[in-house]
Amino acid sequence: MRQATEPGNSGVQATPQSPSKSANIISAGTHPDLLQESHQRSAAFGLDAHAAPDFTALSHKELSMAIEQNRSLHAYALPVMETLYEQICDTHSMVVLTDAKGHILHAFGDNDFLQKAEKVAIQPGVSWAESSKGTNAIGTALAEQAPTLIHAGDHYMTANHFLTCSAAPIFDHHGNVVGVLDVTGDYRSYHKHTMALVRMSAQMIENQLFSAAFEDAITLHFHSRPEFIGTLMEGIASFTPGGRFLSANRSALFQLGLPLAALHPHTFSSLFGLPVSALFDHYRAAVPQFLSLTVPGGVRVSARAELKLSQSFSSYVPSDQLQATSSPPVSPLKARAASRLAALKTGDPCLAALIEKVSKVLGRDIPILVTGETGSGKELLAQAIHQDSPRAQAPFVAVNCASIPETLIESELFGYEDGAFTGARKKGNVGKIQQAQGGTLFLDEIGDMPLHMQARLLRVLQERMVTPLGSNKSTAVDIAIICATNRNLRELIVRGAFRDDLYYRLNGLVLKLPALRERTDISAVIQKMLGELSAASYTIAPDVMQLFRQHSWPGNLRQLNNLLRTAVIMSDDTHEIRREHLPEDFLEETGAAPDTLASGGANPSMSPMGKLQELEMSAIQRALQEHGGNVSAAARALGVSRNTIYRKAHH
Repeated sequence: MRQATEPGNSGVQATPQSPSKSANIISAGTHPDLLQESHQRSAAFGLDAHAAPDFTALSHKELSMAIEQNRSLHAYALPVMETLYEQICDTHSMVVLTDAKGHILHAFGDNDFLQKAEKVAIQPGVSWAESSKGTNAIGTALAEQAPTLIHAGDHYMTANHFLTCSAAPIFDHHGNVVGVLDVTGDYRSYHKHTMALVRMSAQMIENQLFSAAFEDAITLHFHSRPEFIGTLMEGIASFTPGGRFLSANRSALFQLGLPLAALHPHTFSSLFGLPVSALFDHYRAAVPQFLSLTVPGGVRVSARAELKLSQSFSSYVPSDQLQATSSPPVSPLKARAASRLAALKTGDPCLAALIEKVSKVLGRDIPILVTGETGSGKELLAQAIHQDSPRAQAPFVAVNCASIPETLIESELFGYEDGAFTGARKKGNVGKIQQAQGGTLFLDEIGDMPLHMQARLLRVLQERMVTPLGSNKSTAVDIAIICATNRNLRELIVRGAFRDDLYYRLNGLVLKLPALRERTDISAVIQKMLGELSAASYTIAPDVMQLFRQHSWPGNLRQLNNLLRTAVIMSDDTHEIRREHLPEDFLEETGAAPDTLASGGANPSMSPMGKLQELEMSAIQRALQEHGGNVSAAARALGVSRNTIYRKAHH
């Protein structure tokens, strides 16, 4: 095996978890031999390279079972997929999630490309394993267990030659591949940074899966540079309460310098030269700082611990710093920190007034309803409310009501007993409501909750009791409720799509987050985001900052964050974000694309095409105003796609 260096790990040498080829991207340019082997496997499967696409797919029932069997992967992947798509939208592409067998679990993308994708069977339930589709990014990534780029004619099937696909396998805490994240698009629209975004997104999913994998355990988050703790670069390793090693993520393997199999005989003490009791002693401090440890290679790292321990270990740490397994763990052990709500204040007076209102109802058992456009920071505000509340040491559980399939939302929220339905897990499953016991339940996109589920939720809120599917036994729950929506709930009530009794039960305090274009603190927001994205100091070129101030930001904070993340990657080591580091679609939206700049702006004598574009823009802006900035609603009213709104609204 080859030794590899993980970026950001201060040159610590380590053997990766997977074969050496996983350190690089498999493509025709990097591993032509592996690509040739894939083509040979495809031929051995008996596939005809010139045959029509195979549309054989799982039945609706089989697909539902596959999603349920991969429920953690599916749940953690969906929000990451949405964020990834926002970075590549309008590039004639789509985002795809598969299980370990190559069956597509979820897919969405640009409307124009989805129609082409359906012609070659890129749709939920269809297998894209090599045995079914020959050489392709998904199937070959599964076969080689490595990031894979398959461009145009590199596909085995000629029907797929119009595609370029960038795929990364997703590993669980045992080092096994549990699925694949993929971006597939028209080969003519391929961008070289797509694979980097896919790999980063896959790692985000892996880290979330890892953090949720161990309930009665010590989980250590560490890095040689403390500012990287809490980022994608951090190492994560879990130990039993007695200190025996359980598992580590890929970044931790690089930092520890050992493969996963070699780590299993180790303990916390043998790896870090410190007894596990010293860890508990450290967290007896009123405000514990980062712990300083030494990894086997001699490199010093900073670390923080997340303790999810059973009651038998409660004597090791103070009760307010212990997370017991009787309530499903979500919230990490951490020092008492400065107000998270105060940290959201970056100079905008409207946001400051909103935070002042929130501070007056903390701990008062008043339900909070957060409204605002997509990406304006509703979940960020909800997390800050939870962290500043008396419930901060209990779980914060977020549920996106729009991203969970309607067939699964009931079992997701309320849980189920063994045998409640076909494909159900043995011993049942605890629902999100019970997982939030003692803490906060955040229901995002509450306006998309099915009506029959609204009735069940209302009953839980009124009775403070939850009954899992297939059970006759009700369990008392003590939770705070925060809901969020970008839709007009009053309009939904008029249309019969939302219960008025649930609405009045949820809107104790209504908070409307300002859109980014309405805020006066965009410069401070940008600097704060850059500080969170990178330990290095970045500046913004004056002309770029002017573009940022003038843009209307239809995707708000989420769009800005995604744009800055891409710009940081594209800027390499220049530490200044310039116009050439920005995505082309953003420059087109702002009217700063090269053709516009070369002509010195708009032509003073407007052509018929210009007048048509002006009419389009007027209609879009009017629709957005009529629907309170809701892009999806405006798109439905105009009969166009949401991406069309994003692309044209602010030219």
